[in-house]
Amino acid sequence: MSERPNPSTSFPSIRFGAVGFDLNGTLLDTAPDIAHALNRALQVAGRPALRLEDVRPMIGGGAKKLLARALGGGQRVPDDELEPLYAELLDHYRAHIAVETRAFDGLERALDALAARGIRLGVATNKLESLAIHLLQQMGLAGRFDCIVGGDTLGTGRAKPRPDMLHHLAQRCGGGAMAFVGDSAFDVKAAQAADMPAIAVSFGYPGMAIGELGADRVIDHYDELLPALAAL
Repeated sequence: MSERPNPSTSFPSIRFGAVGFDLNGTLLDTAPDIAHALNRALQVAGRPALRLEDVRPMIGGGAKKLLARALGGGQRVPDDELEPLYAELLDHYRAHIAVETRAFDGLERALDALAARGIRLGVATNKLESLAIHLLQQMGLAGRFDCIVGGDTLGTGRAKPRPDMLHHLAQRCGGGAMAFVGDSAFDVKAAQAADMPAIAVSFGYPGMAIGELGADRVIDHYDELLPALAAL
């Protein structure tokens, strides 16, 4: 059995002054707690609960889009039906945000290795900024990041896959070259639109075959992150 690369080992120099990360499915496996909150909203709506394995591929674009997918099955859900259930979902999620959520294996080693090289770290997620900060605080990770940008930080219509959040993240991380790490088409398309290299993790919620995302590199474990960044 081959050993994984150790991120503390020296690699060729990494040209990026900052690295940005998506949150759901990239930094953290948030699907179990998101699924519980979604099922609470579905229960209020008189709908059957969804299995975790069915919810995972639906995650992406924020909780409201997830709820709309679960309720509408591809059809538009009227706002007067969606909004109260969205509020129910958020209330439940905020109160149970880090019950079963876990960091992906090797994440903290990789973050330590990047920080030791003076690389600034940021988060750009379509999750509401307040929820993203609350979750990272609950997980003991908030202090590792120089900037946390949520789907509502810049206002309506500016979340991923638009590049706005990533440009804002790069500026708040000091400007200069930045790479972005994510797990879905929202992340890769946003990075491409922002003219940033994209690294996709294979263990998240891509919603499609990982090779179809169009990322510059794909990693299967966080111990592969620094070598991937050095190769870009």
